Order: sequence, then C-alpha cells, then structure tokens
Amino acid sequence: MAGHTPSAATSHVGNNAFLRAVAALSTLSGWISAAMIVAAVAITCQMIVVRFVLNGSTVWQTEAVIYLAISATLIGLPYVQRLRGHVNVDLVPLALPKKARFVLCICTLSLTIAMVCVMLWYGFEFWHLAFERNWKSDTIWGVRLWIPYLALPVGFALFLLQLIADLVAVILKIDQPFGLEDS
Repeated sequence: MAGHTPSAATSHVGNNAFLRAVAALSTLSGWISAAMIVAAVAITCQMIVVRFVLNGSTVWQTEAVIYLAISATLIGLPYVQRLRGHVNVDLVPLALPKKARFVLCICTLSLTIAMVCVMLWYGFEFWHLAFERNWKSDTIWGVRLWIPYLALPVGFALFLLQLIADLVAVILKIDQPFGLEDS
C-alpha cells in the first residue's frame, strides 16, 4: 500500500500493558483461526478418502468444515486488524494533513467500534438463544448450534478489543493514524 513502511505492518504497542495484552490475545486468536483452517482442510481430505476411495458415506464432515471455516473467519478478525490486513482505502488519509488524518482516524475507529458493538450484541443474543433453547442442526449429526455460534460473540469481542487498543494507541500517540508515517 502506498505510504506504508515495513514497521507499519502491525499496530504498535509501546510499553503499554493493555496494548501488549490485547496484541497477545489477537495473536493467539490468529493461531486458533489458523488451526481451525488446518482442521477444516484435514477433515475435507478425510471426507474425500471416505467418499471416493472407500466408497462410504459421510455424516458430519461437511457441516464441521463449514462451521470451522466460518468460525476461523470470525476468530481471526482481531489478528487481521492487528496486522492491518483488512481492506482499506488510504487515498483520503494520504491526502490529508497530519491533524485532519488524526481526526479522521479517531472518527473511523469510533464508528467501527460502534458497529462492532452492535454486531457483538446481536451475536451474543443469537448465541444465547441457541444455547437457552438447545437448538440443534437439522442434519444427521445434530450438532448443538450454540457451539459453532459461540464464534460470533467471541470473535466480535476480540475484534472490539483490538479496535479499542488501536484507538488507544492513536490517542496516546504510540501509533500513527492509519499506520501512515508523515512524509
């Protein structure tokens, strides 16, 4: 991306204990997300062997792979945010002076935090409903849906923490707005 330096690849944490803790949680969530993807690939390979080599039927594999892929996406949100890997348009921040870039960053992070709070609220509500009513999938496997739905509140809560850490880092001037260095 234009204006990015190798040091801007991840968010800066400085000596702030809160920022370091959130960075560690985000990194852990990235590893868990990667493990989910590896598990989904392994289950897919096992499913292929069972179906096409052994000519058997599969019961749980397709559903497990779908839940793992979706969960990996949600659990991986904070790690991608920490690495600044989400899609962004930096044309406007690059064109702005330092003070306006700072204000835009605060506004952008604040609006994103508000939106993620709404997603967290409804994600928790959806998970809690599935847990409380003991919903199960309509498949032969009949997985309790609160288990895969748990990725909604957990993923959005971790994402919210990383966004708050990014906001704190910008406000405390530990990190640059949008990770862009002044030219």
